[in-house]
Amino acid sequence: MLASVGASIGATLAFLMARFVIGGWVQSKFADRIAPFNRGIEQDGAFYLFSLRLVPVFPFFIINVVMGLTTIRVWTFYWVSQVGMLAGAAVYANAGTQLAQIDSLSGIASPSLLLSFVLLGLFPLVARKSLTWLRRRQDTSDSVR
Repeated sequence: MLASVGASIGATLAFLMARFVIGGWVQSKFADRIAPFNRGIEQDGAFYLFSLRLVPVFPFFIINVVMGLTTIRVWTFYWVSQVGMLAGAAVYANAGTQLAQIDSLSGIASPSLLLSFVLLGLFPLVARKSLTWLRRRQDTSDSVR
């Protein structure tokens, strides 16, 4: 858990460095081209970041810097990074444990290993549905007030 908190704090520091060193320049220099991207980040930035944290296609350092150049809120970046990196680490650790138990080629298709990878694939989709549900619930409660 401490490693996860430390990783999230480190990611947030890289995010903040990018934001305060070159973020303003990038936003002003490329304002026209980056506006649609910023709108997408405002609507679904937490989901995009969460998906990127779960599927490590891009190095985390690049994700930290690029997200620092966007308009995503610092708190949103931190908590989504924390949850995403912790969940990803748990699923990958589970898959690694399952892989270590393989003693034959047929073990690759073991139900527990396949379940690990199915969970990894479904996790971003479940998270998106949850975020949408929370957003609708918040919008409903805001309109009632």
